[in-house]
Amino acid sequence: MARPRSSRVSPRSGWRDRHGRGIRSAVTGPHLPLLHTRADLFDLTVAATAEYLKDIWPDELAGVIFEVAGLPSGAAPSTGVDRWRVDIPQRTVTLYRLPIERLARVHRNDELHRRMLVESCVFRAVAELLGKDPWDLAPERFRHL
Repeated sequence: MARPRSSRVSPRSGWRDRHGRGIRSAVTGPHLPLLHTRADLFDLTVAATAEYLKDIWPDELAGVIFEVAGLPSGAAPSTGVDRWRVDIPQRTVTLYRLPIERLARVHRNDELHRRMLVESCVFRAVAELLGKDPWDLAPERFRHL
């Protein structure tokens, strides 16, 4: 004869997950800073560059939405892989992380040069949106070069 099951709930049910292990914590532990992935650094660079350009061109970039996607959707064109897409009627700029990071030729593969690569893509996409030359967006930024 089968025993009746108890309908009592354990007081510690929220403490463990369904496999009996504890809730996972951060990999770095409580005393170290969180790890930053390439995707996190890419997102931060796009956001910082977009804010910089919005500060310089507040009227022209009001309401522009910056998005980050992994890859372009749809069939690949015969001319190459898109690094970004600008939708002028919707006022959106979509940057594709994987083509920018993987297909670029950086002469020095360090954090500074990767950041400069992402910034240049944001500048070129915004220049396409505004119908301007990328060097005209922030002429004072590159005066020292």
